[in-house]
Amino acid sequence: MGSILSTLRRAFGLLSPTAAATPTVATIAGITGTQFLPGSSTYDNNKYQYATSTYGVERDLNPALIVRPKTKEDIVLTLKYAKEKGVAVAIKTGGHQYSGASSTSAPNIQLDLEDTFKGPDDRAIFRKEGKAYVRTSVSWSLGEFNEWATKNKVFVPHGQCTEVHLGGHVQSGGYGQLGRSFVMEIRKRSPKPMTQTYSGHSSGGSPGNFGVLTHFTLQVHQDEDYNGSRGMKALYFYDTKTLKRLVDILVEMSDNEDFPRNYDLCISVLSSAFPLLDLWPGLDEMMARDHPELYGKNGLIAYPRAIIVYAQWVPFEKGDQCDMSWFDRIKEGSDFILGKNDVEEKPMSQLTGDWIFRNVREFEKPYVKRTYTTNSHTLGKDGWADWVVNRIDAIVKPEHNRCWLSAQLQGFGGKNSMFTRNAGNGTAYSWRDTTMCATMDCFHNPETKTRAEDWQKVNDEEAIGPNGVFSKKDRRFLWGSYGDWNLDAVWNTYHEDQAKYDKLRRIRKAADPYGIFTPNPFCVKRAD
Repeated sequence: MGSILSTLRRAFGLLSPTAAATPTVATIAGITGTQFLPGSSTYDNNKYQYATSTYGVERDLNPALIVRPKTKEDIVLTLKYAKEKGVAVAIKTGGHQYSGASSTSAPNIQLDLEDTFKGPDDRAIFRKEGKAYVRTSVSWSLGEFNEWATKNKVFVPHGQCTEVHLGGHVQSGGYGQLGRSFVMEIRKRSPKPMTQTYSGHSSGGSPGNFGVLTHFTLQVHQDEDYNGSRGMKALYFYDTKTLKRLVDILVEMSDNEDFPRNYDLCISVLSSAFPLLDLWPGLDEMMARDHPELYGKNGLIAYPRAIIVYAQWVPFEKGDQCDMSWFDRIKEGSDFILGKNDVEEKPMSQLTGDWIFRNVREFEKPYVKRTYTTNSHTLGKDGWADWVVNRIDAIVKPEHNRCWLSAQLQGFGGKNSMFTRNAGNGTAYSWRDTTMCATMDCFHNPETKTRAEDWQKVNDEEAIGPNGVFSKKDRRFLWGSYGDWNLDAVWNTYHEDQAKYDKLRRIRKAADPYGIFTPNPFCVKRAD
């Protein structure tokens, strides 16, 4: 541990030069919230991260102290204590970061804001000049926020995982299936001083924070501005031909630079044993009625391999007409089209509410993660659809291979895409020329880790690089991080150019001179 800490000090400016070599951390006097030290059952419960199953031991995700503050004053006391002791602070809201970057190791501290700001004053909606805004805290989960937003007839682009919290999600911690159609703008609180508010876009460039974000103001979209929106969600039993047909539709959208902004399509593939009934209410009754063969004598379902599709159309201008043949192609041969009608015309806030996955994570297993992005406009010509279907088949089709896939494919490109058009808006979010994003996560048992790694190794070799069928360059999103945990060694896979990374390093130096917010290697390195 001492050598790791020393390396971090040297490479990242993690601690004050005057800090003790091995500082001793104890509970902090004056904290009104709760604190947890190693060795107790409450500590083990509260240190949990999504990444624990994969990196808990390798990356030593064991902070010396966990603080769950009750007030902003508790946060100030924690930061003062960290500076005094010469240790760093990792900030967690949901703990969903796949590489474990929202955690840290001893002697550093975990600041857990998951339940800190959930009072009546920590979420409010207001309207100004015909636009709607939400002032909210970082502590709400996506599931909680989405339910509240739907009641208020507003919506935002967001991801599908119910337990991802807003704090990470708005700071480069996620994406969602409305990425082509919509974009959101936020106003954040400055870390210095904590009560000063500044307007504009985030300059955050990695899961390593430059300060403590507690509240922010978000411009949201109003249902009333998009009357006539339509959407569908469909479940297909896994079939190679069905998957190929759907991916072909997605590729056609992606390769067409003029494809209208109105449409979004997201395709997911889930191996057997995924708790499908958690995806949406009412599925159990439909499955039992139409496919009783899936239920054993004890009435428990044998979960099938499945393809999940979310498709949406929204009007932006008077006269916009939905091409229903687009939906018809998608729903062809579906086992289930869920909802009262095949394609439902309903407010966008309700559609996005239906898209939330109710389960906390895909599989309770370790994983080998991959999230690839590309700016290719020739995926169809290059044969990527055939390639990705074959690679998915290789891990999903074999029976009892003790590996489980969670894949998600989504297009973002075209000159009309808001993801593309919003590039250069002042944020450090990279690869805004992305046309397609492909997440392919392979979960495994301990004894099948090599199988999962070998499968991903082939994906890396064939999909990425000068001869790659998907992308000629290794391009990654921070929310989908994988591989090397030393961000400084692989910064060029997360940021487009040296100038951007150097700018972020200068911001790090100015905002975090003592390394308090640099708790692990997956942070922008402080400028010299």
